[in-house]
Amino acid sequence: MKVVYVVDTFAIWGGLERVLADKMNYLTGHAGYEVFLMTVNQGNHLLTYELHPEIKHIDLGVRMHQQYQYRGIKRLLIRNKLYRILRKRVSEALETIRPDIIICVKLDFVGVLLELKGDTPLVVESHTLCQLEKVDEVGWFRKLYVWFLKRSIHMVNAVVTLTEGDTQDWKCINNNICKIPNVVHLNDSETFSTYEQKNVIYVGRFSHQKDIDSLLKIWKIIYYQYPDWRLDIYGEGELKDYYQAKIQSLNANIHVFEPTGNIMKRYFDHSILLLTSSYEPFGLVLPEAMSCGLPVVAFDCPYGPAEIITDGVDGFLIKNRDIQAFADRVCQLIEDEELRRWMGQNGIVSSQRYRADIIMPKWINLFEKLTFGQ
Repeated sequence: MKVVYVVDTFAIWGGLERVLADKMNYLTGHAGYEVFLMTVNQGNHLLTYELHPEIKHIDLGVRMHQQYQYRGIKRLLIRNKLYRILRKRVSEALETIRPDIIICVKLDFVGVLLELKGDTPLVVESHTLCQLEKVDEVGWFRKLYVWFLKRSIHMVNAVVTLTEGDTQDWKCINNNICKIPNVVHLNDSETFSTYEQKNVIYVGRFSHQKDIDSLLKIWKIIYYQYPDWRLDIYGEGELKDYYQAKIQSLNANIHVFEPTGNIMKRYFDHSILLLTSSYEPFGLVLPEAMSCGLPVVAFDCPYGPAEIITDGVDGFLIKNRDIQAFADRVCQLIEDEELRRWMGQNGIVSSQRYRADIIMPKWINLFEKLTFGQ
């Protein structure tokens, strides 16, 4: 079976890229699929995560972001020109490949794929919330643009969601919903956290979604009680410079590191993971860290953490974005090594439900239903 994944780029050390790499590698190495990665704006950037040597990468080289150099009518004209280029190159690529399934992970490209796919089933992966505008601060123009993009979703053959909450939201647009959680790149070594390191870890982008302000407020409370503990932050993002200056002024034993392709080794050196996002379509770092033996503490935000964490068993879910309650739970774990150990061991077990050999057969069943069941 020929499968094409259509993405914007594959150039950052991000959770989406990690998930796609694991899925494509599984389909190629275990299911014998012929897999194509079609990027729109890759350019000269190297592919981040390692892909199976038989996966074929096609970059359309459209560079859609060029439109944002302009404003008003000029931007609209440039966008229309780029869209025509995109349409031509997608058409040529699909004509050459003749895929059995097309998977799109970005709403912006659904329209052109619907135009050109013919009878080939088109699957949309929801890696952002359907109701994102309700939890993220976006302008009216962006809301209008997203509304316009969503109108085409009712025409795709299937929408794959990550959580039950997002599933219910998408059902208002398309009845062909299939909930399949992310494949998670789990720890497959015999090494785990020892729970003795006085280190707490945060992994995520410096962005508004991740709510680094709350993370720093929480850590300030913790540091006041436990100044011998440190917080290590691994991430990039558009707000990194702003927060690095803020972190330096706090002087609270916080250290910032570049993202790494082997985050597992970093988890081993820590005893707790924190997640302060205002929303999470899934929350990949949670089961990643749990598989390394770390108890996790996260806000109960829409929608991912509540489906991953069993509160009080393998981590803590904090209601109502209560900063003091979040800090109290972290302090509880700091004070009680046995609790850290017990929750961490529970997390190792519970994270296994996201193994590729459990998740990927669900994808294969969906693909076979869409192709052979027509």
